[in-house]
Amino acid sequence: MGLGKSEAMTTIPIIQIGVGGVGRELVGQLLGARAVLEARYGFRLEYLALADSAGALASGSPLPEATIHAAMSAKAAGVRLTASPAGRAIQNWAELLPDGPCIVVDVTAAGGHEVPLADAVSDGARVVLANKKPLSAMWSSFVELTSGGATRYEATAGAGLPVIATLQGLLDSGDRMVKIEAAMSGTLGYLCSELEAGVPLSTAVRAAHRMGYTEPDPRDDLSGADVARKALILARTCGLEWELDTIPAEPWFSPKLATVGRDEFMARLEELDAPFAARVAEARAQGAALRYVATITPAGASVGLRAVSADHPLASLRGPDNLFSFTTARYAERPLVVRGPGAGQAVTAAGVLADIVATAREM
Repeated sequence: MGLGKSEAMTTIPIIQIGVGGVGRELVGQLLGARAVLEARYGFRLEYLALADSAGALASGSPLPEATIHAAMSAKAAGVRLTASPAGRAIQNWAELLPDGPCIVVDVTAAGGHEVPLADAVSDGARVVLANKKPLSAMWSSFVELTSGGATRYEATAGAGLPVIATLQGLLDSGDRMVKIEAAMSGTLGYLCSELEAGVPLSTAVRAAHRMGYTEPDPRDDLSGADVARKALILARTCGLEWELDTIPAEPWFSPKLATVGRDEFMARLEELDAPFAARVAEARAQGAALRYVATITPAGASVGLRAVSADHPLASLRGPDNLFSFTTARYAERPLVVRGPGAGQAVTAAGVLADIVATAREM
């Protein structure tokens, strides 16, 4: 339903932290959707500020669309926001917050944001997160951010997949979580598929690195730490008061390769080929498939490589797709499954935008 003639347009200020690949994609999607959202819901999303690690695009009033587009094009070319005519240096993104309500969107991968985000919530702001670190810091920070329903964080677990909403819907309707099994790393899913196809791990990792599937240092993916953070967020959403060190993650590399430089690590990848080929062969001999799986139950969680039976939903995964299997009191015989692309700038940004829209509607 559109606006009537007597209805006033509501403006929702947005403060966005992070204008990397996902951040710029989000800016484009949000600006492209504004007219439809105005007609449908009667509010206008306005960027009050955009911040990167060094500075911000901000003037104290809504940013003109032309200014935003010019700054995003420059940012894509490697130019910091401070170099923009409307850019300025800042000490902390929190200084950009207005006096009234707003939506703070964090699409960075930076640590240390949990305290200023919680302070913003206590001052009446709403928060939308793609950044996993604020929710995987101390349990107390998770509570401060989420207990009042002021924070949405769909994109922290499965990019644009409706994972958090599905889980929260189950719990809010009185269901009880029994077990969650998930393959929730597009990078590690790609590597598992390549190994299954007979590609040596060293070749697969270098290919993933060239295609941008991995972090600059692939060990950031291969350590399993990112999957452990996602598992912790799912567990905490279920009310489990866990800390990150209670979820062990199995790395793909030996301790001796953990301490060398990135270039040396990349040069020594062949050391991993034989052990992983043996694990794939062992799984195949059992009629199983090797997958990097997070398993969460009320009793505990684990993250690591697992041989799953051929009839398990995870066995059918290919490439960078994610899959989340929820076994609950109601879905006991056949788990509820959410599956689809778990990586990519467009789908991740779309998940964040959906959270922004839902938050704006609530406001």
